[in-house]
Amino acid sequence: MKQSNRKRTNLNAIKMLVLDVDGVLTDGTIVVDDRGRESKFFNAQDGHGLKLWKRTGLKTAFLSGRESPPTKQHAKEYEIDFCLEGRRDKLAGLKELEKMSGLAAEQMAYVGDDLPDLPPMRCTGFSAAVANAVDEVKAAAKYVTIRGGGRGAVREVIEYILKKTGRWNEIMVKYR
Repeated sequence: MKQSNRKRTNLNAIKMLVLDVDGVLTDGTIVVDDRGRESKFFNAQDGHGLKLWKRTGLKTAFLSGRESPPTKQHAKEYEIDFCLEGRRDKLAGLKELEKMSGLAAEQMAYVGDDLPDLPPMRCTGFSAAVANAVDEVKAAAKYVTIRGGGRGAVREVIEYILKKTGRWNEIMVKYR
């Protein structure tokens, strides 16, 4: 059996979920109309998952290589703690998040889908790849979702972490 060089994951240490946007919160499709207005499609189950995550007192960040009005609006609607856009160097963006949040990268979980996501994935305490991520990202991830980006993958990661840490039961009390 091959030994892993990676440190053992302590999901209880995770205090913030860091999400790439295009390809993770969306399926990667960007619609631009004839007036240059951009649209993206976000998944309602992912959105509810973000609310559940926040309800447990955990923080959330969007870390995107592109600037986009729909991303800003989505971050505002879901009360995302940090929304960093236009960060083509995602590792530098992760370091910004460390300074802004006061958390170490080891206290963050990162969800990505493409090559620019690899550097922060290697630094965070937990990393996940969406089902339709490129092969290199899947290989680097500690968890690969069954669902694709923009199709409930974020909700899947949130449930995975909350269930593994025992926080899911706190949430379910409201629904009993």
